[in-house]
Amino acid sequence: MNNSATLAGKTILMSGGSRGIGLAIALRAARDGANVAILAKTDTPHPKLEGTIHTAAAEIEEAGGRALPIHGDVRSDGDIARAVATTVETFGGIDAVVNNASVIDLSRSLDLAEKKYDLMQDVNVRGTFMLSRAAVPYLKQAENPHIISLSPPLNVTPQWLGAHTGYTLAKYGMTMATLGLAAEFADDGIAANALWPATTVATAAVKYALGGDEMMRVSRTPDIAADSAHALLTTDSREITGQSLIMEELLAERGVTDLSGYAAVPGTPDAELHRDIFLD
Repeated sequence: MNNSATLAGKTILMSGGSRGIGLAIALRAARDGANVAILAKTDTPHPKLEGTIHTAAAEIEEAGGRALPIHGDVRSDGDIARAVATTVETFGGIDAVVNNASVIDLSRSLDLAEKKYDLMQDVNVRGTFMLSRAAVPYLKQAENPHIISLSPPLNVTPQWLGAHTGYTLAKYGMTMATLGLAAEFADDGIAANALWPATTVATAAVKYALGGDEMMRVSRTPDIAADSAHALLTTDSREITGQSLIMEELLAERGVTDLSGYAAVPGTPDAELHRDIFLD
């Protein structure tokens, strides 16, 4: 099923990636010798969040890859165009797009600020669509082109539609944009899939938006995302597209059934890990 077991020489354009899941995916690709271009806003240190595009680039280079830090905002059409052009100019093409940038606000509908609703729509949905679309002409030329969006399956039960409607709309919009691109460009061999964890992942978003240090304790590390994304990116793009994939299930299909090494706190039983949102 694998088109290639390695991402050596492949070029990945990612939104976000200064830290967390995006950085983990970038570093896993870098260990193969991939080129990673990161379009992100964090040019200078954030008071609460670790990492900038420059520290991420240094880590990518140290891991064995080639890095291209691009200071910009996925909400800006100009920044997207510049990111695509600079990536192609630097590395000669684009083999994959990873839509990692995302904004989370779990406020109930009456409490959600209008600006935050707009921000989630602009980054999560519009950013995913526009960045992917801008890269399509180059993905068509790639040997094994992939689009991956870090977004959930479309679980339209009242439990999740009503839990945090504004955020649900934004995350489901990411998935719908991805599945739509999969259908539209299937004949071009461009795979587009959504990827989502079965448990929460120990990131700043989980710590600050979901439940602090206790939630971090019952989560998996970002390596679960890195390894599952790597498995997907090294699969023949014509064999897996238009799907909402669960990270742990994808790894199990590839023979990785012992997930104990991904626990944020070593030795934590799988049964104690917290189920991620949008999953029954």
